Amino acid sequence: MIKVGIVGGTGYTGVELLRLLAQHPNVQLQAVTSRSEAGVKVSDTFPNLRGHVDNEFSEPSVESLSQCDIVFFATPNGIAMKMTQALLDNGVKIVDLAADFRIKDISVWESWYGMTHASPSLVEEAVYGLPEINREQIKQARLIANPGCYPTAVTLGYLPLIKAGLIDSKQLIADTKSGVSGAGRKADVGILMSEMGESFKSYAVAGHRHQPEIAQILTQFATDEVGLTFVPHLLPMIRGIHATLYGNLKADASDLQALYEDFYKDEPFVDVMPQGSHPDTRSVKGANFCRMAIHQPQGGNTVVILSVIDNLVKGAAGQAVHNMNLMFGLDETTGLTQLALLP
Repeated sequence: MIKVGIVGGTGYTGVELLRLLAQHPNVQLQAVTSRSEAGVKVSDTFPNLRGHVDNEFSEPSVESLSQCDIVFFATPNGIAMKMTQALLDNGVKIVDLAADFRIKDISVWESWYGMTHASPSLVEEAVYGLPEINREQIKQARLIANPGCYPTAVTLGYLPLIKAGLIDSKQLIADTKSGVSGAGRKADVGILMSEMGESFKSYAVAGHRHQPEIAQILTQFATDEVGLTFVPHLLPMIRGIHATLYGNLKADASDLQALYEDFYKDEPFVDVMPQGSHPDTRSVKGANFCRMAIHQPQGGNTVVILSVIDNLVKGAAGQAVHNMNLMFGLDETTGLTQLALLP
């Protein structure tokens, strides 16, 4: 059994990890930490886990977490980078669900996240944990930078066209929408139901910290520089991301549908829907899937990709478990075959 620790078990990604790992046949939950809830039974805070998780929350410490085979950091940005080196030195593998190790240029990271990086030497080692592009590197890694939720939906949507060199990578537009759980489990007037219910708004139009993460990954596969306009929106729902992605075709494309179907034919968690489809977020709610559809409106040179995920699963905890499966040589779908919830 894989002995697992979760640092930050009271946030939305933390409890989503607990939900998935409690049903994983190869996992033993060794430690679930929370400074504010130390000594409290996990199932008292999250009653959906009653009968499945018997642990109590504990204080995070290198000593106790070193008893684990792998530790997931479901913490705010800036926490994992302070503990990772000590845990790696004790032979513990790490999956960070925050952004501490995602961006390779330290100065860019510090500019967007407003703090000095505590472990810059580990950033180069960290493997970006998007299995669809880094599967083999993930298998050998001891430190995974789990992708952001928006970057997952956007990158998977654009990737086939970027790799094939079919669109102008200098003029990409990502119009994205997220449920409110993407803002985290915290008290904030702007995300109260009475404030955001029956409403719809954009935010961070001047610049969002996921923009350089997306651009970094797409640049690896583009034949030219990447110019990305990224605009996120807040939807009055709890879970889900819908990304509407625009690109200008550089040449006539004979069959974009076939391109996408072939590109993702062996990917267990990417579903290219039939031509003309419009995937909705409820079709992936609670499941580790990205569903997408490709359109070429009026047969023009603009291509539109629709990409949907559950921000807490494929956009966070599910992808983290997928990475763990690869790191420990398991079938990569183990513990991740849950169907989406309908209605």
